[in-house]
Amino acid sequence: MEEIKNSYETVFILSTKLDEQATAALVAKFKDLITANNGTVDGVDEWGKRRLAYAINKETEGYYVLINFTSVPAFTAELDRIFKITDGVIRSLIIRKDA
Repeated sequence: MEEIKNSYETVFILSTKLDEQATAALVAKFKDLITANNGTVDGVDEWGKRRLAYAINKETEGYYVLINFTSVPAFTAELDRIFKITDGVIRSLIIRKDA
């Protein structure tokens, strides 16, 4: 029986202290992580540098990335855990999109 897959979107903010290569590497890392765990990346939208509403870890700007993906529900907890332990990720949010 095939597992149920839901549509999700995740927005994460990367530190602007990272250079372009490190930023691109992190975006690629999260895309690969989704596809490696039987998910599919539906779209990646890099919003670029934006001013934060308030300072986070003494940073006032962040590099915003939006990824739309489809995966099994259990994977989102693992993705959230990896966001939390990855250096360079300031904030992250994962939400399920309604069908």
